[in-house]
Amino acid sequence: MLGIVAAVLFFIAFLINAADIATNDVFSSVNVMLLGLTALALHVAGIGAGRPRRR
Repeated sequence: MLGIVAAVLFFIAFLINAADIATNDVFSSVNVMLLGLTALALHVAGIGAGRPRRR
């Protein structure tokens, strides 16, 4: 799930950068990209992954 979130955030960062959209400091393309990297790192670490139930 976090891998998909990271991909969406990377795409949004790309659109902001490619379209040269003027945004405020909070939603700049670099900040959105860093949020995507954080989500990707959490995904790789196993956080947010579905865990099998043990009986």
